[in-house]
Amino acid sequence: MPSARPIWKGQLRLSLVSIPVEMFTATKSGAKPSFRQIHEPTGKPIHYEKVVDGVGPVEQDDIRKGFEYEKGDYVLLTDDEIDAVKLETRKTLELVQFVDEDEIPALYYDTPYFLVPADELAEEAFRVVRDALRKSKKVGLGQLALRGKEYLVAIKPCGKGLLLETLHYEDELKKADSFFSEIPAKSTDNDLLDVATALIEKKTDKFDVNAFKDHYQAALRELIQRKLKSKGKKVTEIEEPSRSPRGDNVVDLMAALKKSLEGGGSTAASPKAPAKKASAKAPPRKKAS
Repeated sequence: MPSARPIWKGQLRLSLVSIPVEMFTATKSGAKPSFRQIHEPTGKPIHYEKVVDGVGPVEQDDIRKGFEYEKGDYVLLTDDEIDAVKLETRKTLELVQFVDEDEIPALYYDTPYFLVPADELAEEAFRVVRDALRKSKKVGLGQLALRGKEYLVAIKPCGKGLLLETLHYEDELKKADSFFSEIPAKSTDNDLLDVATALIEKKTDKFDVNAFKDHYQAALRELIQRKLKSKGKKVTEIEEPSRSPRGDNVVDLMAALKKSLEGGGSTAASPKAPAKKASAKAPPRKKAS
């Protein structure tokens, strides 16, 4: 079993089968540089105090959670009272429904966790559920109470274990219509579409996360190192000239796409679109207003 401490222990239930499992975070919090707010004249970190208007700083033991039922009026609850709320999903994660892998829109996914059997006795049943999900290409859905909230979760195979991902509820998501409503409902030019599709196919390859690096975090770490070497002196970054096109330039979309398609540097397979479509005449350019 992992040396890390599980954030949840309980039963994974499928009908009458209950499997003791443990859940672990799947992401690392220390992978990026973190900053603290510092008082520049003294070089000391800033601390925050919890204060009450007209009272000042208060003790942690005097703080309660409060629900505002009317403006300025609160129902106060202790941690023990909240912990006493009886929810079966606090200790049991029941798979109540199964859906196809691609049926859940990406917008709903939130945070990933690893799910593993809690002991050797649980391993056989765990493997059966994992392999059944993999064979059927299904995702299991259930609910889990964790950290004061009941989450909707999806479970799918992940290597030798299971991946649990929390999902947003419907009322937690904004409707896309208000953001996309001003995009005209026009048909795409077929010649442009063919060339753009060919460019996508040319750059298509198997997913390899190691091919992508967090350049911003690397630049931050490099800045921190230069700052240390400068012994506290101000370090300024030399700005590179912008390569973005000027706003008053008219971009010939077909020419730009064809030039991109002809360019090298891709490890993916060559485009499969017919050559005669890729070399179609560009539509006449509009004059800049």
